[in-house]
Order: sequence, then structure tokens, then C-alpha cells
Amino acid sequence: MTPDQTTPQTLSLAPLRRLKGRGAVSQLAHRFAVDVREVFDDGWNGEGHAAPAPPLTEVRFEDAQSALNANDSPDIAFKHTVNPYRGCEHGCIYCFARPTHSYLGWSPGLDFETRLVAKRNIATVLARELAAPRYQPSMLNLGAATDAYQPIERALHLTRGVIEVLARAAHPFAVVTKSSGVERDLDLIAPMAAQRLAAVYVTITTLDARLARLLEPRAAAPQRRLRTIRTLADAGVPVGVSVAPQIPFINDDMEQVLTAAHAAGAQSAFYTVLRLPWEVAPLFQQWLAAHYPDRAERVMARVREMRGGKNYDSRWGQRMHGEGVWADVLHQRFAKTCARLGLNRERSGIDLSRFNPAALRAQRDLFELD
Repeated sequence: MTPDQTTPQTLSLAPLRRLKGRGAVSQLAHRFAVDVREVFDDGWNGEGHAAPAPPLTEVRFEDAQSALNANDSPDIAFKHTVNPYRGCEHGCIYCFARPTHSYLGWSPGLDFETRLVAKRNIATVLARELAAPRYQPSMLNLGAATDAYQPIERALHLTRGVIEVLARAAHPFAVVTKSSGVERDLDLIAPMAAQRLAAVYVTITTLDARLARLLEPRAAAPQRRLRTIRTLADAGVPVGVSVAPQIPFINDDMEQVLTAAHAAGAQSAFYTVLRLPWEVAPLFQQWLAAHYPDRAERVMARVREMRGGKNYDSRWGQRMHGEGVWADVLHQRFAKTCARLGLNRERSGIDLSRFNPAALRAQRDLFELD
């Protein structure tokens, strides 16, 4: 057989590589991509080639047209969210927001945690929307899609600008974060908390520092997050703990996390199970293959058991906690531990009566006169 007559051969894909400081192990093509490229093994095993440099973080700026994002899901307790950033450098491999990068034409994989967008005018736009005559106040969540206190917030202060607007208007809000950076803004958050206008939830997925580094490579270490809970509680801020997401056969220390968080001062808690919408499913499976190949199939089998045989079930009422035996056992473990510790026994109410949009209108009028 001559070289021209050789039969086609299947290319062997190169093994997935762990990237230090990053959650995703690939630049997975987004679901709207026309061309899909994959790295394959050419048989040289990298001989003569230096390992590729880890991808650096790139920040772009945009002028937001709106700040408030409406929520109509009964699974979530707040009506509006504000996200100062697109993408998140924390790199949590399980992040349900990864597919939003597809709308930018970027990969939900490495792009999501390395190509970030900062909404530089977010505070100004928010002030305008809160001051609108038809706006009705309700609990607002800060950073629902991506962490409002991810590393670039240290330099950009966009989240702080948003909280300054909320403080002027006496508008209630809650933050969910994995960062100790929230402590920086205690000078704003603590006085608002004293008026029943602010609460903070710190996510602690596991107390295992090694596992946390794999799951959430650039988030604060678990013990540092516990210190943040203590700092917030000591400042009089209502603080809760999120033990989310629960991943079968990966993080199995829910009771220990809840106990440690309660000892640090947490008053409330909530959890969700692993959610794998759109591109998150293949990204998470790549992560499993790279870090836990021995149990990858077992993990996904249990995930599908909770989701009616699929990778994900987006139905309201099901998507947060799943269904089936494992989901029921998880709920019982959570409920019994919370009852034993006294978590969720008392809920801090919010005070909507303090909302003062006139303060924002006066500020806006001053700017317009200038």
C-alpha cells in the first residue's frame, strides 16, 4: 500500500493537563462556536517542547447599559441581582455561570477565569435605576453570577462603589462570597447591618484545603473563610454559610463545615447540589478525568441519578437540590445538623421602610449641574 492509499486513522487526544492556579483544564469551545479544535498527541510526548505557560488574567472594561438583573425563579429568595464583573478569577470548576461567557464568544473554560470584564460605570447606572420613580425596593443580591470580591476587586473597587450607592439609598442587600475581601468594606456593611439592611454569606465547600485548591483555585483558603465569618460576626453583621455545591464522592464533610462555621459565628446556612448546565458538564468531567480518574464514572453516575438520568435538570424545585435517595439523604444530613447547632433558628429580617431614593436623585442632580 502506497502512502497515498493509507486508511484514515483516529487521532489520539493529548491527556488533559492540570494547570496551576486554574480550575478548568481546557479551553473548551463554547456552544455557539463554528470551529472546534482539540489538542492531540503527536507521539513525541512533549519531547523538545517546553510546557505552555499558564494563561494570564486579562481584564477588559465595558460601560453597562443596566445594573439590575431581574430574577423570576422561585428557587431564589431575591428579586434583583447586581454583578460588577463578568467571569471570575476564582476559577471554581463547578460554577453555573461559566456558560454566560459563551454569549461573549469566549470559552466557558479557561476564558471564564482569565478573560474578565469589569463594568466600570456599574455604580452610576445602579444609582440611576434605584432612583427611578417606578422602582420598588426588595432584597438585592450582590455578585450572584460571579464573585463580587474576586481578586481584581482589590484594585478596581467596583463592588465598593455599588455598596456606597446602596448605603446612600438605605437599600437592603446580601453578598455571597468566597473571598476575605469583604472585610475591607466593613465600614459600610456593618452600619447597614445595624439597620437590618445587610447580610453576608460565606461559601465553604469543604474544609479540606487541598481539595478546595483544586475546586476553587484562587478563592480564599477554607480556614481563612472561617476567619472572615468570625470577623463579620464580631462586627455585628448577620452572617451565614453556604455549603455549596455538594458533589457526590468529592466533598463529604458537610457536617464538619457547618459545625466549624457555627463556631465561627454563622447564624444561618444553605446548600445546593452540583449543577451542570450547558458547558459546565463537559468541563467538570474533564476536571474529574484530570484530578479523580479513579472515581469519575462513579461521581457522574450519582449526579445523573439525582437528575433523572441526565447531567442536569433545570426544573424549578429540582435544580438546586435534585431528587432521589442521595438527594433525600443529603437533605436529612443538612437539616439534622442545622437543628443540632441551632442554625436557621432565627432569621434576620430586612427593613425596606428605610429606602430613600431621594438621596440618589439629589446626588444625580448635583452631577448634572456640574
